Amino acid sequence: MGLLEASWTVEIDAPIQQVFDVAADVPASTAWQPALQTVETLETDETGRSTLVDSTSDAKVKTTHQRLRFSYEDEPTGMSWVQEKGDTKSLNGRWIFEELDGGERTRATFDLVADPGRILGMLLRGPAEDKVKEFLTKGAAEGLKEQVENAGAS
Repeated sequence: MGLLEASWTVEIDAPIQQVFDVAADVPASTAWQPALQTVETLETDETGRSTLVDSTSDAKVKTTHQRLRFSYEDEPTGMSWVQEKGDTKSLNGRWIFEELDGGERTRATFDLVADPGRILGMLLRGPAEDKVKEFLTKGAAEGLKEQVENAGAS
């Protein structure tokens, strides 16, 4: 198996900065990202945002561990992360945020590109691959939408 590439987009009834702020609170994302099981912050930046974390994720076929480096240079239009160490050969992800309707709504896209490596790759064949890709990306995007919109309704 080669690269596993997946993406999911949702439209959220909230301003872009509000959406970014929820996504950028990486330790709290375990509450709304179904695949993300644990996050331990190892380093933060000057604003207190997590820049290096150890995490575990449910990849449907196996629980994976990864050390991820986060970057927030594109605030509020996005953020990205790269695996420094982990169970997959490589893992890169990003959120892309686009302002809609004069700032009242936001389009959020969750992108992942992973090289699962030989062993994990053998488990991700055929229909299992599609289910894992959807679980990882749709779960994150729909979870962010629900988290932001429910917080705005409170």
